[in-house]
Amino acid sequence: MNILDKAIATISPEKGLKRAAARQRLQIMNSGYGNYGASHTKKSLLGWLYGGGSAKEDIQDNLSTLRQRSRDLYMGVPLATGAIKTCRTNVVGGGLKLKSQVDYEILGITEEEVRKLENKIEREFALWADSTACDIERLDNFYELQQLAFLNWLMSGDVIVTLPVTKRINMPYDLRIKLIEADRLSNPAGNTDPKIIGGVEVNEAGEVVAYHISTHHPLSFESIETKWARVEAYGEKTGRRNVLHIMNRERIGQRRGVPFLAPVIEALKQLGRYTDAELVAAVVSGMFTVFIEKENASNDSAFGEVIPQGLQVDSGEDNTFELAPGAIIDLGEGETANALNPGRPNSAFDGFVIAICRQIGAALEIPYELLVKNFNASYSASRGALLEAWKMFRMYRTWLANDFCQPIFEEWLAEAVAKGRISAPGFFADPIIRKAYCGAEWNGPAQGLLNPVQEVTAAEKRVQNGFSTRDREAMEMAGSDFYRNIQQLKQEEKLMKEVRDIGETENSK
Repeated sequence: MNILDKAIATISPEKGLKRAAARQRLQIMNSGYGNYGASHTKKSLLGWLYGGGSAKEDIQDNLSTLRQRSRDLYMGVPLATGAIKTCRTNVVGGGLKLKSQVDYEILGITEEEVRKLENKIEREFALWADSTACDIERLDNFYELQQLAFLNWLMSGDVIVTLPVTKRINMPYDLRIKLIEADRLSNPAGNTDPKIIGGVEVNEAGEVVAYHISTHHPLSFESIETKWARVEAYGEKTGRRNVLHIMNRERIGQRRGVPFLAPVIEALKQLGRYTDAELVAAVVSGMFTVFIEKENASNDSAFGEVIPQGLQVDSGEDNTFELAPGAIIDLGEGETANALNPGRPNSAFDGFVIAICRQIGAALEIPYELLVKNFNASYSASRGALLEAWKMFRMYRTWLANDFCQPIFEEWLAEAVAKGRISAPGFFADPIIRKAYCGAEWNGPAQGLLNPVQEVTAAEKRVQNGFSTRDREAMEMAGSDFYRNIQQLKQEEKLMKEVRDIGETENSK
């Protein structure tokens, strides 16, 4: 207690007590985070307007705006388009390919038998997956559907997948894939049930039990009555997954996904506006236009004439002059033309855009070099950027494989076994046996090599020391299958031996 507090306490004990209590509260408030990020007294934080709620208030209530703005950026801002397509191309590429990994130890079969079984599964799956018959709309094959689903997840935040069953000629499998855009998963009109959030229905325990899907896109201008279908998440009798909800949660209690570009929407939009403004300024600066000023009014046309009437964009507007390369504009009496030099191209443009792109890339986990496809740094720096990016690409690839590819493969395999096209004893009797048959890896595009000799040498050493396998190295370096490579090499060596034998025979003659 200082001298002033003592004086106040002597004159008015009540006010002195209040000051002492306030000082004590202030000490508590300014302890720990209260003296830093949670401080209410620091001038640097007094103007911070903050607020938050649950996942529903922070995410669900803003999703419609986020989706539409994200799609608009994809369609109109090159950097946003590049970020999404870069992620799509590196994560999915031409599609994640099945590599069957049957657990032969649990099944009690030999390695030779399991190799034949895996080849059989892969051939049968290719029959279905390589055909557009797997698509309910009959437009894309399985690998193209992966691209479409992942691209829509990036733009919209989530994708809905149902697995209907329909018969088609010349296709032994009836399983179909139906992709549904995120907007159609929504609350039914007039819904007051608090257990239905964003079209996702949960029970008392918080388990997702059903999805409410509209028959009509809510943003469509077609005048069609919108109805909702309630689709149970799992079959009541079979436990079969009726709906795959492709999303990536970032909050506990979250029911719907957030678009990939959501954290950088404002930065991308402002950067797009700035780029457009600089582009227009550069175009205007590149137009050398001459204005003719006369002392007296004249009806004579200017030398060289102005822009032809048929080529003018706003010929009906009397308050504007149109510019064009080499145009000569005739001014009226008393009108004066002032020289305007926009100073374009702007020498600071590139440095500023690079700085903003670095921040956007950091938020999206895409290094600047990969975001703008500009590799001017050293080998070590470029390799470090690619390695960092591939951590993110592999994470999303694993997520897509677990949430999209693997569940669909398991549904297909169950149908193949049920129809007798693949022999899998005990598949429907024991969950652990079923899991053994359903083992799989999903391989996508390879990372690529910056220094092939150095990286191949490193791969050889990893295999020699047991840190990796030839199969994994073939997959990661070239996106190929080691066993198929061996079979191909075996055939090639056989043909080469025949050619050499023929050559030796000819020489001996």
